[in-house]
Amino acid sequence: MLRRMVMRRFSMRAMTAAVLVCAVVSAGSFVPRVHATAQETRKDYLTQAESDKIRDAYEPGDKLKLFIGFAEDRLKKFQYELTRKNPEGRRSEILNGLLNAYQSCVDDAADQISVAREKQVDIRPALKIMDAKTKDFMTQLQKLHEGGPEYDLYKETLDDALEGTQDAINDVTAAQKELTPVPVRRKPN
Repeated sequence: MLRRMVMRRFSMRAMTAAVLVCAVVSAGSFVPRVHATAQETRKDYLTQAESDKIRDAYEPGDKLKLFIGFAEDRLKKFQYELTRKNPEGRRSEILNGLLNAYQSCVDDAADQISVAREKQVDIRPALKIMDAKTKDFMTQLQKLHEGGPEYDLYKETLDDALEGTQDAINDVTAAQKELTPVPVRRKPN
């Protein structure tokens, strides 16, 4: 009888230890997954502060303006990197990364047009801004496309950026044609 009690206690201890080990292993594998999903919600070409601004903006028009502003920032940084007197060692990587980030911002801004259509939100003021900015971006990119000292480093990425910007211009033009003006209410006589 004493032997049975000792065996039961040993078995209970072994089972308790096994359960604790399983709990620790499962908890350890769960934590990185939660962290990974939190990182996936943030776009890799945006800073944490920019991601927060996008997340806090509720209306598609507000998000569209933010994405266009971020695209403008990336294009300015790209031009700064081109004119820098002491370039960094990873110059090709930096230039292509900035152009890719620019293109992603423009693409996301164009995606907000579709979101606004689905939600039936008036984004005409934001479309005017996007129209003016993307046309300005296009002229800047076309000047860069004419060539330069290190044109071969970023030529393919620049071609993609030109194509993405032209697509965004086409999306804005189509959206402006589709959106009818808000009816004007007249004062009763």
